[in-house]
Amino acid sequence: MNSFFSLRPEAVGTARADDRHAILALLAERFASVYNLDAAEILERLDEREKLGSTGFGRGVAIPHARVAGLRCPVAALLRLEHPVDFDAADGLPVDLVFGLLSPENAGAMHLRALAAISRIVRDENTHQALAEAPGADAIYALLTNVSDLDAA
Repeated sequence: MNSFFSLRPEAVGTARADDRHAILALLAERFASVYNLDAAEILERLDEREKLGSTGFGRGVAIPHARVAGLRCPVAALLRLEHPVDFDAADGLPVDLVFGLLSPENAGAMHLRALAAISRIVRDENTHQALAEAPGADAIYALLTNVSDLDAA
């Protein structure tokens, strides 16, 4: 799908959350179930990263990310929220798209390339709009597959 990170269809979904911590918990559960990881460890790592500064990217998008032991390559998950939630983003806007990324513990450059690929996807206004309006998880995954295939070319 993408040369910078792996995204499985079941890692994409819609969710309802009331605050940033609830979003991170949902994201950790999604990562755990899809990629066979430990949800508590993922949540701890995501929380640690958020304490350094919000991963609210701007324009309604957050990109929570962390490095964890046991991964061979970066993996991603995407949650489209039913209602926007304050994520303390730099532009002050609440988020409705949460694109999570986990990378191997010692993946410095690999992690940065994966983050850059995600930011290119969500920075494109047409793609962002299409993701927000997609009728469900399958359509969101299809859009991401098409966008990231183009991005990798």
